[in-house]
Amino acid sequence: MEKSELLYEGKAKKLFAVAGDESKIIAEFKDDLTAFNAQKKSSETGKGALNNEISTIIFKKLEENGIETHFVENLSEIEMLVERVEIIPIEVVVRNVATGSLVKRLGIEDGKVLSPILVEFYYKDDDLGDPIITDDHATMMELASSEELEVLKAKARKVNEILLPFFKEKNLRLIDFKLEFGRDRDGKILLADEVSPDSCRFWDINSGEKLDKDRFRHGIGGIKVAYEEVRNRILG
Repeated sequence: MEKSELLYEGKAKKLFAVAGDESKIIAEFKDDLTAFNAQKKSSETGKGALNNEISTIIFKKLEENGIETHFVENLSEIEMLVERVEIIPIEVVVRNVATGSLVKRLGIEDGKVLSPILVEFYYKDDDLGDPIITDDHATMMELASSEELEVLKAKARKVNEILLPFFKEKNLRLIDFKLEFGRDRDGKILLADEVSPDSCRFWDINSGEKLDKDRFRHGIGGIKVAYEEVRNRILG
């Protein structure tokens, strides 16, 4: 499997074409850390490898439970082979517990358990700060059809149903998480991007300790140790 040209470089990954296979892409996970729409930046050696490993485990778990993803195989410590998809420019956020921007926007008590869970859409645009959008915004901007939006919501809820008990068994509380989806060559919607401590909030069930990127956002430190703890728990 040989890389060819660089197709895209984002905040957390580089995407490369695959020589001789237009249907696949190699995702290379970076050690870079960003927060607050890249206003805060840093790097943590080994973070990319941990996110690649964690995402590989979770994609496999989701595939086993009927969620179709872009994952094909793990190629190296920092590289993952994936199906080439057209990313839908909508970040789908699933919230089980109120924290972060939701608390700031609505004044909800931090840590309040949400019942039913909340599924939100955000327009994937760094220049605009990834604003929250409604279904009507999404269809007006032709980001996705009404039918596709319902698929995104249903898939996001299903992912949550699978991961909540999975992480609970690992003594991890899944607070919220961000998902991205893409359309394959046949128009089928696949889960894409990654599922890692960069895109999920994990709290230790007993202590409430944060084991995710909030440690970077809030200057707590110990980022790599926290990510390693998540990796070790889901492996164990």
